[in-house]
Amino acid sequence: MQDKKILLVEDDFLNRRLTKKVLVENEYIVFEAKNAKEALEIIQKNTIDLAILDINLGENEQDGISFANQIREKYPIPFIFLTAYENSEVIHQAVATSPSSYLTKPFKKVELVTSVEIAIRKTNQLPTQKPTITVKDQDYFVELELDAINYIESEGNYLLFYTNEKTYKLRSTIKQILEILPENTFLQVHRAYIINKNKLDKFNAKSVVVNGVNIPATKNYFES
Repeated sequence: MQDKKILLVEDDFLNRRLTKKVLVENEYIVFEAKNAKEALEIIQKNTIDLAILDINLGENEQDGISFANQIREKYPIPFIFLTAYENSEVIHQAVATSPSSYLTKPFKKVELVTSVEIAIRKTNQLPTQKPTITVKDQDYFVELELDAINYIESEGNYLLFYTNEKTYKLRSTIKQILEILPENTFLQVHRAYIINKNKLDKFNAKSVVVNGVNIPATKNYFES
């Protein structure tokens, strides 16, 4: 645990200092940022072992969930959310980013330290971990590797994730999931469909074939 570097992104000065105090008492090195811009500058200049992100980083500022997506795409840094939000929609958006933990304020010191330690140890055990997304397999949440996804279909308030083995489900929207998925791999071809470009077999002006499945395509989204 010694010398592990934590990035704490929290816009509220008092909450930031109280959280830092707990971490420092447990021998973590803490970098402080009050917004995503400051946090990014710290990440670019330092080796960070874990980021603790508040979801609401202030009016007219990039929020913690959006910043978590940015971290996922560019930096191999695990993160946990520390927030006062208990809104179900916000929780679903946060869970979709695959955080190591989600803590609500006010937190207990032991909860914070335990979550941080578990996140760091888990990451150290998985140095070549492939990017994943948290989805539901019936009544359970599971980590689904992005490479395993063939395509995604919108169905009401849910998204269906199709793989070779089975179909997974998540309460989310096309717009929300596009903020998480890497643009170089996934492409929206229709208002209700996103495909994994690596699984694309063939296409024409009206449809695409992904892993043998014919999917409608709209010119507004998909251009040859």
